Amino acid sequence: MMEAARRDTRILLVEDNPTTLKTFARLVEKIEGCVPVCYDDPADLVASLPDIDFDIAVLDYRLPFCTGLDLIRKLRVSPRHQDILIVLVTADDEPAIRVEALEAGAIDFLRKPVDHVEFIARMRNLVRLREAQIAMSGREDWLRSEVEKATAELREREEEVIHRLTLAAGYKDSETALHTERVGRYSGVIARRLGLPAAICRDIELAAPMHDIGKVGIREEVLRKRGKLDEAEIREMRRHTSIGAEMLNGSKSALLRLAADIAASHHEDYDGGGYSCGLSGEAIPLAGRIVAIADTFDALTTERPYKPAWRISEAFAYIRSRSGLQFDPACVEAFFQASPEIAAICRKFRDVPSPAAETTAA
Repeated sequence: MMEAARRDTRILLVEDNPTTLKTFARLVEKIEGCVPVCYDDPADLVASLPDIDFDIAVLDYRLPFCTGLDLIRKLRVSPRHQDILIVLVTADDEPAIRVEALEAGAIDFLRKPVDHVEFIARMRNLVRLREAQIAMSGREDWLRSEVEKATAELREREEEVIHRLTLAAGYKDSETALHTERVGRYSGVIARRLGLPAAICRDIELAAPMHDIGKVGIREEVLRKRGKLDEAEIREMRRHTSIGAEMLNGSKSALLRLAADIAASHHEDYDGGGYSCGLSGEAIPLAGRIVAIADTFDALTTERPYKPAWRISEAFAYIRSRSGLQFDPACVEAFFQASPEIAAICRKFRDVPSPAAETTAA
């Protein structure tokens, strides 16, 4: 961390006696690196507060139209001057005044008539305190910046882990090349239409592609079977939700924990007829309810070994027909509100058939 350039310490002096004010100003000028800022009228000071800077304030207690205590309170509510060091100058010995001044925000006192040597010594101590205060503030800013930088780097690593895990799952189950990307994008769009905070929408979009990560634990002959699965194969295929949840649960990463919720719940039905836990309604995590629609829509609109691709309009009609049964009605409504975006994603990220597949189709 670079050390900040040294700056002059500006000492505010508020005193209605012109002679005393000049004396205070000359004493301040004797202190290396200090500059006096003089006011003989507290009203002028209050009017100038939004525009002037100073580090230390020396305020007379007895002033025209107000007291030093009144000025302390005004300084403490001024955004630019909440942290300055304040000294009250008074000829009164009453403890009540000192207590009130301390409560208002003063940190030191000078007794009239002020001893010149004592004044300079007190100011030098306060200058050192103010310099330490400013240095500490700079360190806090630097530390905050470093924490933000480290948090951003950690986030980048988490996103990379999710991306690479998704790629790894794709090597085992390659039914559609862009399936996971489309599901992530659809899910982000639905989340935004639901009015969720931007950060949560981003997290859902990042975590949604891992919804089928558990398929790495399913036998390849089941994953790649062309045609209808038998009962035993269906039971095995359904295990991918619990396998995915087990893989991702317990992480210290909030993003991976969200992905675990999605993996576990994206085949739960709103009416309780889904798997693997038979959850219903809002007992199903919201991210799981969102991804359920995104995953089903993508499965319908893409070609699979066991079926041709549906038209987009047919897939939309199916999603609408399952509102309140398979899907959360609020999520379905958000999905339809975003229909232009959904259709655009479907077309833009359409799978490109391999040359072998095109030859076979011909």
